[in-house]
Amino acid sequence: MTYIPPKVLAGSYTCPNCGAIAQQNWWCISWDGRQLIQSQCELRVGKCYHCGDHTLWIADKMYFPSTGTAPNPNAEMPAAVKDLYLEAASIQTSSPRGAAALLRLAVQVLGVELGEKGNKIDDDIAALVKKGLPEIVQQSLDVVRVTGNNAVHPGQIDTDDPEIVGQLFSLLNIICEYMIALPKKVSGLYTALPAKAIDAIKKRDAQ
Repeated sequence: MTYIPPKVLAGSYTCPNCGAIAQQNWWCISWDGRQLIQSQCELRVGKCYHCGDHTLWIADKMYFPSTGTAPNPNAEMPAAVKDLYLEAASIQTSSPRGAAALLRLAVQVLGVELGEKGNKIDDDIAALVKKGLPEIVQQSLDVVRVTGNNAVHPGQIDTDDPEIVGQLFSLLNIICEYMIALPKKVSGLYTALPAKAIDAIKKRDAQ
């Protein structure tokens, strides 16, 4: 699904209220109540043409809704992971570094949901790789892991940059899509095949 991150004064983006890519209409005002040109206003309010709900911005940062500019969590994301995801999204604007650390924890919890021990993310990823984890998912896990580590132990990744941290949300959704949603979809379609076809496939694979 295409996702366009919300951006102040943008003509359209993925609405954080309804999830639709929609036109945004803007109303701006300065602190002293004067209506100036948009670039000079501090307080900005966007209205979604699709759902009619609003976003509230101070300068270039969105403060309402509290979900920030992160995309909606994958529909198949486990509840414990989703709770951390939404908590990270709620502080993405005010504390990108804190959001990165929470997303790292979300990956650790996801490892447990996928049957790993959860003691050390690196070990869990290695175990999943041995079980056939696709390379793109392994790389996504490691990006979130390393960036989240950096938020706690500063290094060379700028975890104070909302755009860098914002990309981690999309990666966590990709991980859930590959590891949970896609297998579930394929399994449902496979089991719906005629019994004779499934038996033929099993015989073929046994050869």
